[in-house]
Amino acid sequence: MEQHIKKKESMFLDTWKRLMKNRLAIAGLVILIIVVLLAVFAPLVAPYGYEEQDLFSTLAGPSREHWLGTDNLGRDILSRLIYGGRNSLTLGLISVALAAAAGVVLGAVAGYYGGKVDMVIMRLLDVLQAVPAILLAIAISATLGPGYINCILALTISQIPAFTRMTRASCLNVQGMEYIEAARSINARERRIIFKHVLPNAISPIIVQATMSVATAILTSASLSFIGLGVQPPQAEWGAMLSAGRSYIRSDPHVILYPGITIMVVVLSLNLLGDGLRDALDPRLKN
Repeated sequence: MEQHIKKKESMFLDTWKRLMKNRLAIAGLVILIIVVLLAVFAPLVAPYGYEEQDLFSTLAGPSREHWLGTDNLGRDILSRLIYGGRNSLTLGLISVALAAAAGVVLGAVAGYYGGKVDMVIMRLLDVLQAVPAILLAIAISATLGPGYINCILALTISQIPAFTRMTRASCLNVQGMEYIEAARSINARERRIIFKHVLPNAISPIIVQATMSVATAILTSASLSFIGLGVQPPQAEWGAMLSAGRSYIRSDPHVILYPGITIMVVVLSLNLLGDGLRDALDPRLKN
């Protein structure tokens, strides 16, 4: 038992050491940690409340009182960006977590059992994947109605096929391994084989897929909010801030400039981290 635990720790440490050698991935991780901490401690960090208005300073440029300026309702843009991180990040993280949980189970079942079970699951997913993910999310949000919870459901359903196919492919790669045959030879239960032997050895690409999917989910949620199907005012969300400020792009570009830069930086950071994790978890790249 102790040897098994040490082996797991050494694998984690080995992956971490290899990730530390990738400066871009570490830069992405540091940026993400800063953004997450700002969102978590928003009431302590933000200079104003996300709804607080200064009607004498509407559409004001950056100043000592408002570092990034104010919007058309006199709300501090910096404060709304910090509070908006709560909605944008949680939309991405929760939807990816739910999609990964459903996709991993479906993919593992399809990959392990094969045959008719695999065919039924894959054909159902083909129906979902026949529609681009962003259009599927828009259709689901339009059907369910705008709102935070409905946005999460739309993002989750649109991402399940990708996780299912990734998990199925990973499970098929380890199906013929000796340890799977050994588990079957001692009459281990199929559920135990799937969750104790198949999935742990196929988890690396799923982790990378999840990291990349958070970036996609944040972009998609921002798109939904931009067209009015995501988080609703007066709640702060980066895509909704872009939508509210698009009318002032010529006269007061700072209203949309900073939310756009924030989305770009966070998505870039997630992609850099995902690339670094992919290299760190790839056994073919080990020295």
